[in-house]
Amino acid sequence: MIDQNIKVAVDAIVFGYEKGTLYVLAVQQRFGKLADRWVLPGGFILNDEPLLMAVERELKEEAGITVNYLEQLGTFGDDINRDERFRVISVAYFALVNPKNFVLKADTDAKDAKWFPVTGIPQLGYDHNEMVNLAHQRLKSKLTYQPIGFDLLDHEFLFSDLENLYCTILERDIDRRNFRKKILSFGIVAETDKVVKIGTSGRPGKLFTFDKTKYNQLLKDNFQFDIRFA
Repeated sequence: MIDQNIKVAVDAIVFGYEKGTLYVLAVQQRFGKLADRWVLPGGFILNDEPLLMAVERELKEEAGITVNYLEQLGTFGDDINRDERFRVISVAYFALVNPKNFVLKADTDAKDAKWFPVTGIPQLGYDHNEMVNLAHQRLKSKLTYQPIGFDLLDHEFLFSDLENLYCTILERDIDRRNFRKKILSFGIVAETDKVVKIGTSGRPGKLFTFDKTKYNQLLKDNFQFDIRFA
């Protein structure tokens, strides 16, 4: 009989977007050898707890946020010394949220919670920088074939906001004319009757909303979405 002494944890790479910058959420450890170090939100799962529920619980407890988009990224455990205390295998998830919708509130074993620009993330504890890098690459890759970025925007947004979001995450310019034509042809964004002033010129711009029902139906139909770059 094999005697195992392995703990299972979950960690979350939460991306946020605001004013042309992509952010990652981190929490500051309150206890232990890594006290005051920044890490990804996460922790050990309960004995009777599904993985997704564990991630959602940890995000709520450690940072005070809830997420709509959550996807499993991968399992980390090949480095048997990734945690100095004991053998820990972590199942990592990445999530997309709009930071405007939340006031961060650290609690339980988190001392603080903060958004860091993805280009200025500090040296995190454990192997969490590796998780962030992998999640960032997954996000960039997925955006080119599946329009998942709407959770990062306001409920009502200018079409240029969506275009700029893609340019920021993909770190290159896109063929905006083709992008607009394709998005509108899918019917996953709906034009509202509202307009806002754009820039100093005061030129009005139409606001759009995301049609999640239509989007989910297209996912079931395995629709193809392809980004063309400028």
